Amino acid sequence: MTSTVSLDPMTWQRQVSPEDQERFRSNGWWRDVTALDEFLDSVARHPHKAAVVAYSKDNPIPFTVTYGQLGAMVDRCALAYLEHGVGKGDAVTIQLPNVWQFPVAVLAAMRIGALPNPVPHIYRGHELRFMLNHAQSKLYVIQSDFRGFSFIDMARNLRVEAPALEHIVTIGAQHDDTLDFDQVFLGTPRELEPGARKRLDAMRPKADDPAFLMFTSGTTGQPKAALHSFNTVWSAGRGITEGVEAGPDDVCFMASTVGHLTGFYWGTVFPLSIGQKIVYQDVWDAAALLDMVEREGVSWTVSATPFVLDMVKEQQRQPRPLASLRAFACGGAPIPPTAAIAAKDVLDMDLVSLWGMTEVGTCTVHHVGVPVETLAASDGMQVDFMDLRIVDDEFNPVADGEEGRLQVRGPSIILGYYEQPDNTAAAETPDGWFETGDLGMHVPDGGVRITGRSKDIILRGGQNVPVVEIENALITHPHIAEVAVVAYPDDRMGERGCAVIVPEGEAPTLADLQEHLSAAGLAKQFWPEMIKIVDAMPRTPSGKIQKFILRDQVKSEVTAS
Repeated sequence: MTSTVSLDPMTWQRQVSPEDQERFRSNGWWRDVTALDEFLDSVARHPHKAAVVAYSKDNPIPFTVTYGQLGAMVDRCALAYLEHGVGKGDAVTIQLPNVWQFPVAVLAAMRIGALPNPVPHIYRGHELRFMLNHAQSKLYVIQSDFRGFSFIDMARNLRVEAPALEHIVTIGAQHDDTLDFDQVFLGTPRELEPGARKRLDAMRPKADDPAFLMFTSGTTGQPKAALHSFNTVWSAGRGITEGVEAGPDDVCFMASTVGHLTGFYWGTVFPLSIGQKIVYQDVWDAAALLDMVEREGVSWTVSATPFVLDMVKEQQRQPRPLASLRAFACGGAPIPPTAAIAAKDVLDMDLVSLWGMTEVGTCTVHHVGVPVETLAASDGMQVDFMDLRIVDDEFNPVADGEEGRLQVRGPSIILGYYEQPDNTAAAETPDGWFETGDLGMHVPDGGVRITGRSKDIILRGGQNVPVVEIENALITHPHIAEVAVVAYPDDRMGERGCAVIVPEGEAPTLADLQEHLSAAGLAKQFWPEMIKIVDAMPRTPSGKIQKFILRDQVKSEVTAS
């Protein structure tokens, strides 16, 4: 498969050749319908079927929304967006936990050609300040308070520094200076007004139009603004949906945050596009999940390996009937053979290992039913619609079993990094491949094993940790002269972060660092969980810190302890 991709020097967007566009369509990798079109068809076909069942830690009784109800609320919210100045191409930043209002807010934005910008609820002011301004978001949708954190206080502070932000929309409590989502956006049946639905249908986006904007953790100190079209994300999602053999009668469970691609696409957009029921859990609770499997008929999910391990422990503690649960797609870290065996023996469930990223979706994946040995040996087989190569620094293919740079090309790659031409250009090789920043190798059975990352990112429980941002915040600590944050392996989370520090005067403690990062407004999940004090950093002749040496040192200490 060949590919022709260029970057117009005057724009941030990748230019896919007409020949490739035609090839993607003729092979069925791109389509002429959108996930929104399919959702609206599902609303028409089975309006009384449950679409979303939302469980909350604070309320033992779940809230159920049918497809008919969801469709009406999406139209109602879309018309309200228009009334409040949101139009085609405008960004709506949505920072919510896994609640039933999330798909309403997302699909309503899509309904008028606006861009939903989902944000993980763990992010704080440091991250949101950049995101709101870069996206030029007109609306910011939040839950007023969640898990002891006041999002409304954060939003009020952010509004001062985000000139484009016109409205803060809140769920869970009413405030004089914000718009209440349930009352203002859902309270008036606007969809019943003459011509309302005709107006909305005229605004439906096309398959090649932008679908959503999602920020990823970058290595340059600023998040990258990844923009997918409806076609690129549909192609990006196929690997997992085919790997778990998901169909319209399946029930999807989602505990991973809907602000991340995992929860956003596979836990929201895809299931609703084919008429599945989604079961949300706003706070991860393995016991509560296992209790609801039989009640809701949960059949599949996708998340990080720690969730599986929690489920195994809880089922061993208190066995439940889990007849409907059959597949769990795992990414973010290699699946240990013991985890795959336990998932089958204890949960009677198949694990499906995979590799992917926000920008390209799923590029390698196994399928349900593969032997444990195959599952544990790699992160999946290359999907048939994506090209994949592993090369050295001169772009020469490496031999099987040797580590190299993992590069891909094909129909699932983002349109580009929105208004970030340098990032878009840097991700493209001269011959048209996308540089993933990951390192990998081919294993004997034909699979691909991810071995590391050339990008300076820690992958903690499936969540990318922006190392440069953490380092930039830590270096302002009065007792830190130099700092480097590196990953160390962890059985539960895959990786955690260690701050390697050359102190200035009295060496700070781990608690000191965490207090400093909290004051800087950085998400707790990004904080280092280990500290190492050194006299000097290992460096290259040009003066760059040799982080691979630090990683090896920290890994050795962790392994020996």
